[in-house]
Amino acid sequence: MGGRGSLARQLLVWQLVVVVALLCAVGVLSVVQAGNNFRTTEGRRMLSVAEDVAATAGVRASLADPLRHYALPPFAESARSLSGASYVIITDPAREVLTSPDPGQVGEPLDLGGSTAPAGRSWVGELAGATVAHVPVIGDDGRVIGLVAAGQRAPGFWEGVLDSPDNALRLLGVALVIGVAGSLLLARRVKNQTLGLEPHEITALVEYREALLHGIKEGVVALDPQHRVTLVNDHARTLLALPADAVGRAVDALELDERLRDVLTGRATGQDQLALAGGRVLTLNRMPLDVHGAVVTLRDRTELMTLRDELDATRHATDTLRAQAHEFSNRLHTIAGLVELGEYDEVRGFISRVNTARGAWRAEVASKVADPAVAALLVAKSSLAAERGTGLRMDPGSGLGVVDEALSTDLVTVIGNLVDNALDALGGQGWVEVLVRSSGAEVLVVVRDSGPGVAPELAEEVFRHGFTTKAAAQGQRGLGLALTRQACLRRGGSVRVRNEEGPGRSGAVFTARLPVAVGA
Repeated sequence: MGGRGSLARQLLVWQLVVVVALLCAVGVLSVVQAGNNFRTTEGRRMLSVAEDVAATAGVRASLADPLRHYALPPFAESARSLSGASYVIITDPAREVLTSPDPGQVGEPLDLGGSTAPAGRSWVGELAGATVAHVPVIGDDGRVIGLVAAGQRAPGFWEGVLDSPDNALRLLGVALVIGVAGSLLLARRVKNQTLGLEPHEITALVEYREALLHGIKEGVVALDPQHRVTLVNDHARTLLALPADAVGRAVDALELDERLRDVLTGRATGQDQLALAGGRVLTLNRMPLDVHGAVVTLRDRTELMTLRDELDATRHATDTLRAQAHEFSNRLHTIAGLVELGEYDEVRGFISRVNTARGAWRAEVASKVADPAVAALLVAKSSLAAERGTGLRMDPGSGLGVVDEALSTDLVTVIGNLVDNALDALGGQGWVEVLVRSSGAEVLVVVRDSGPGVAPELAEEVFRHGFTTKAAAQGQRGLGLALTRQACLRRGGSVRVRNEEGPGRSGAVFTARLPVAVGA
């Protein structure tokens, strides 16, 4: 609990203050309106009482004869009793009181205020807190021979409330009970909706959340049910290269890769979804929040994927060595068999043919590709292709000199993935042809195969992460071509696929262009 009390108690107090203030205002307005109604109604009634007294023949006769003034009190008292007025006073033309309920007032001048009665006109107004009517008494000769004053004192504040015909006090009491009950229910509901947290606890929770979101090394993106960004922390903004006005915009309106949009909007489901963004490999997990949208976490797995690629390279090297060992073992068995048969001339010829075939491929690669890493990759892929029963050959137009380390790494990624993709598509038959040529400001890589080709409608789809045409594809399949495209785009280049054209020709042709300078 804070020093100012719980949230529920504060809400209750403020609600009660509002209710009491409202009730006071209603009460004041009711009394003011009742006072206005009282003045209007009583003014008319007092005027009628005074007119009746002034029109009485006995009153007129008594006022006309000074010796008969003693007869006036019964007329005034009778009118006061019958009408319920506070007082009925009769004066002579000089305003001297001749009869009054207050004996001390007899003989004193009557305060007429702004009355027009001495001039012969009736008047209604307020004097000394009472509603008063003054009516002149006109003699037979048309002169004013006296005045009749009838007055009703206004009730006090509480007296007016108690005497109000609409039971204002009772209504105020009912309103107060309803207000208190409503305040209690509201305070309880608010406390339930805030999970019992007090204001200082909510403030601390928000501060902790901000510190956590902007302090962790994972990206966090919150989305509403319409897939609009409602929250994004600094790391997510960096990983996705989001603009400053990303909050409030729909995911589809942001310049994001289609794969990223699919994961963020929930069209792609599953845990640890991989996507490529700005040269990074990201792992995304999306957690729906019932009707409130979803939260997506992002982790940068570029280093991990780099290590995996290195392990894949090591595995490929191991597979290549295994293939070479298998090939070498078969050749040794052949040589041993020829020796046992005494076919020594055939042994010499077989060894010569083997040396010629292997040496020819290495010589061809070495003569066309000067970069050691790319040349080693092509030599290794030749053994892998031979083990699968697929031919690997160089395009006569190939020619690559020594390039910088970064470009060499990207070329190994592009050529390796394109050759692996072609070998997988052929399934142990046909041939794969590789063209690597440096042409001024860029390096051109073309990989052809004799397979079935790629459907035209899938020409762009194949470069998306997760896409594969293999029926048994599981796990992380479909990442190779996406990494190839990412490597080309990172350098400012491109990669395309088309099918061979012409009679009797088939197969896919992948063409990649990698600028020598990054971003060229």
